[in-house]
Amino acid sequence: MNRKKILLIDDEQDILDIISYNLEKEGYQVFTASNGNEGIEKAKEILPDLILLDVMMPEKDGIETCQDLRKIKELQKTLIVFLSARSEEFSQLAGYQAGANDYIVKLIKPKVLISKVAALLQLGAQSQENSNYIEIGDLIIDKDNFKVTKGKEEFLLPKKEFDLLYLLASNTDKVFKREEILEKVWGNDVIVGERTIDVHIRRLREKLGINTIQTLKGIGYKLVV
Repeated sequence: MNRKKILLIDDEQDILDIISYNLEKEGYQVFTASNGNEGIEKAKEILPDLILLDVMMPEKDGIETCQDLRKIKELQKTLIVFLSARSEEFSQLAGYQAGANDYIVKLIKPKVLISKVAALLQLGAQSQENSNYIEIGDLIIDKDNFKVTKGKEEFLLPKKEFDLLYLLASNTDKVFKREEILEKVWGNDVIVGERTIDVHIRRLREKLGINTIQTLKGIGYKLVV
């Protein structure tokens, strides 16, 4: 059986113990490191399928560690996920800019984390076959590097705005209903306000151009380029 390898990098031993225990129960091979430098050496040695990485660590913080990991050719396809107590938007954006595939706040329950890991590994396997690069007219969306370019201008979007735009761009022939957007961008386990989608659509319009996203009243939204 091909057991997936997961590397945990965190300076808190109790966090390493709890997560290792839960992942090993699910059949994963788990390796640990207590700081960034140790984590990089361990990653080069074992070539993990997924790395769970803390942000605040001594010697080398998680952001710098992630950047260094992304420079290693053999780890280009490795999933890197931040697992941090820091929930500020700027911390999350810094994580994605450094090359992370996802950012999870540490308050997450172990069972939910295990489900998230399984989903990420499944998506990672699928992404080997499917492109994460969308080009429509002068609009380019690079999901691997979390970049959006329109014409000569590059945009740094918050996570949900990026996910919403990527969803709309994934099928420009389709009108996405509000229910589908909420499910695919925010998920069924998250309760959001009625105006949440409208606010994010308005922000995308302001950044990318007023005619980029079309509203079909009572139905949903469609990307027009």
